[in-house]
Amino acid sequence: MTAVTADGVIHISTGVGAGPTDLAAYDAALAAVNVHDYNLVAVSSVIPPGATIRQVEEIPPLGAAGGRLFVVESVAVDAGDVPVAAILGWTDREGQGLFYEATGTDLTVVRERVDMGIEAGCRLRGWQVPPVVRAEAVDPPTDAAAHAVVCIATYGEAEPML
Repeated sequence: MTAVTADGVIHISTGVGAGPTDLAAYDAALAAVNVHDYNLVAVSSVIPPGATIRQVEEIPPLGAAGGRLFVVESVAVDAGDVPVAAILGWTDREGQGLFYEATGTDLTVVRERVDMGIEAGCRLRGWQVPPVVRAEAVDPPTDAAAHAVVCIATYGEAEPML
């Protein structure tokens, strides 16, 4: 299986969606970043050596619909009038690093949790803590039954499941 794309890039994007159900809102948020037609497989938050992180408005096509796509994602879904925030933070140690995800309704608290998680992960590995970079998605309340935000990092090309 491919760990990262041939050129070693991990794409990161953020999206917001709304819908009649939590799952419909989540699907709409995935559509906003162009990963709604893949079967997403969550992986732990380690950035492999040699990877390049690239933040993009929309994830480029990564293979055929229905393919298995490895991701790290931060997702927040709410039904009602509460704003939600999702953050995907990371640190890069010369091509290797960590992602950390957090969600909530208070953006300041979510940022603090991301920073604390990255610091703890670096200490656990005996690393000096490099600066933390964040992708943030915040959605104000909507009239929709549910709304969702997603921050997602895609590893590699989508692979056929059958």
